[in-house]
Amino acid sequence: MGPSMQDNHSSGGSIDLSQFYEIFFEEAGENLDQMEQMLLDLDLETADDEELNAVFRCAHSIKGGAATFGFADVAELTHQMESLLDKLRRHELQPTSAMVDVLLESSDALRGLLARHQGSDAAAPETSGLVERIRVLASGQAPTAAPAPKAAPAPAPAPTPVAPAVAAAAAPKSAGGQRKLEIHVGPLDHPEQADAIVDLFRDIVGLGTIQTVPTDDTSKRVFAVETTSSDGDLIDLFAFHVAKENISIVDLDAAAPAAAPGRETLKQDAGFGLFDDLPASAPAPAPAPVQAVKAPAQPEPAAPAAAKQAPAAVKADAKPAAQAAQLESSTLRVSVSKVDQLINLVGELVITQAMLAQNSRALDPVMNQQLLAGLADLDRNTRDLQESVMSIRMIPMSVVFSRFPRMLRDLAGKLGKKVELITHGEATELDKGLIEKITDPLTHLIRNSCDHGIEMPDIRAAKGKPEHGTVTLSASHQGGSILIEVKDDGRGLNKDKLISKAREKGIEVADNITDAEAWMLIFAPGFSTAEVVTDVSGRGVGMDVVKKNIAALNGTVEIESREGIGMKVIVRLPLTLAIMDGMSVRVSNEVYILPLSSVVESFQVKPDEINTVAQGAQLVKVRDEYMPVIELERVFEVPRHEYANANSIMVVIEAEGSRVAVMVDELLGQQQVVIKNLESNYRKVPNVSGATILGDGKVALILDTSGLIRRSRH
Repeated sequence: MGPSMQDNHSSGGSIDLSQFYEIFFEEAGENLDQMEQMLLDLDLETADDEELNAVFRCAHSIKGGAATFGFADVAELTHQMESLLDKLRRHELQPTSAMVDVLLESSDALRGLLARHQGSDAAAPETSGLVERIRVLASGQAPTAAPAPKAAPAPAPAPTPVAPAVAAAAAPKSAGGQRKLEIHVGPLDHPEQADAIVDLFRDIVGLGTIQTVPTDDTSKRVFAVETTSSDGDLIDLFAFHVAKENISIVDLDAAAPAAAPGRETLKQDAGFGLFDDLPASAPAPAPAPVQAVKAPAQPEPAAPAAAKQAPAAVKADAKPAAQAAQLESSTLRVSVSKVDQLINLVGELVITQAMLAQNSRALDPVMNQQLLAGLADLDRNTRDLQESVMSIRMIPMSVVFSRFPRMLRDLAGKLGKKVELITHGEATELDKGLIEKITDPLTHLIRNSCDHGIEMPDIRAAKGKPEHGTVTLSASHQGGSILIEVKDDGRGLNKDKLISKAREKGIEVADNITDAEAWMLIFAPGFSTAEVVTDVSGRGVGMDVVKKNIAALNGTVEIESREGIGMKVIVRLPLTLAIMDGMSVRVSNEVYILPLSSVVESFQVKPDEINTVAQGAQLVKVRDEYMPVIELERVFEVPRHEYANANSIMVVIEAEGSRVAVMVDELLGQQQVVIKNLESNYRKVPNVSGATILGDGKVALILDTSGLIRRSRH
């Protein structure tokens, strides 16, 4: 902010608001998400006051922060949204789908504007058309096909960057008509402070007129002002240059002071909590969202989310102390890099603990009883610490699911279909790293269900189905994995059509192919059954990328389908990418780690129980089922010395719906392993998903069970 901005703490000096930018951007994003969700859930026929109030508060909170930080474009657009929402919640207008559409479009535009202020290179969205459409709707008229552009764009932040931003705040809060006021400002630290106030009236269109009234006291200024703005808005506006306690307003029409000089002025405006420093004895103002713009004059329930609008580092005196303390203590914003650093340190601690445990095995348990008891406690505490730290990175799936209702609504509208999204298991938690990487695959799966799966309403009605199609998105825990399902009640997959299309693409398909194998054909590169290529899907890209991205997360994808009934895509993912439970096995002098979630069972085998078939492939019979055998010493060309012909143990592993038996020399036991990325530190190695450091300091490879099973198929 400009150097003339004064805080009104007793210490004096200027405040750098940029330190609060990150908090504002995060909270603005949360408010936009919340507003978008509420707009999608809004029932136009029976919208109640609380729903409309909640949407209004989200826009109001964003506007307040934007005005504080001088983001004029954001403040202007949110002000127009606020005006429309205000009329809706006062029941001056009836909500319509056109209003919801323009508010959702405005939400998208706000994301673009905020991204630009965060330093994004993307082009800033043009908002003049949106502003005009909102004005037309707020006036009660029908929206025009081609909205007229604004007369002039909002002025860019100048030497006093707050002025254009606060223009959006000052103009709307009208007191009802033109008012004549006398404003007393002082004592002043610098004469420039008074000049800055005069400049505000020159820069902000519609604020009113101002004239300086002569006075004997050189440390003060008196202004004659004609304006439609309320006292609280004027105080907010001047507070960027003069401390609030040094401003008093006299309403000449009423011939009575509108605000007594001193700190009593602040009680009119509980909405501005950034720079206030009320003494402990001052009565707490009424609860209101904490932001830079005065709350509307009409009563408004306090939003739970709005309580977060005051940055944690700034005193928010506009809330009762007990309520503010309770809300602030419930959450803590921490940088992801700090959490990652903590996880890395815990990983190193796990390795050190494994080393101590391994070295302690040679100690005499009688002579070192106390030491061994301490190491046992360390083992237990390390595991508890690791689980607690990992849970910090766990994020509920609702973070991913919340973006799909809007996407599906827009997509269904574009395709002329009626589609309803049902979600289950939003509280299921997944590692933040996986959350970020699974969003794109799920987006494509849902688009695919809407475009290819759900039929047009008339076709559904002819088949005896309800016109509204249903896409169900669910998440749940299953063992050491998370299960995500995308299901639709559409047309399902046609096996014959898939086989025909695959052969057209030059893919070899056996005549006796099973249903499950036929469904997996849609993951072939460039495969598409769309009759018409649209801008939604059908270009033959996407499903192969979905499978590739999920496989990169050590996950699997399966398909179930019934023609005419619907289709279900099942995605299985590990819960985390950082630390996992593994089974260590020995082959000759080498140690390998098998993910414990993939291990089914192990058993001893005799050489005559292994059958060799065509091309040297080997099979072993396990309870009337023949399984392919994988010899790790051949896969990794492990040299044999003293362990010749020592293979006697089979470990059955499962991945991608198939099972194989891995031949090893010895089971060393179960242990937690810290996954180190081998590709970034060395290079990609076939059949290996990563590496870990053992207790003795040696490196062990973590096997890629999916890769081993694909190898057995070939």
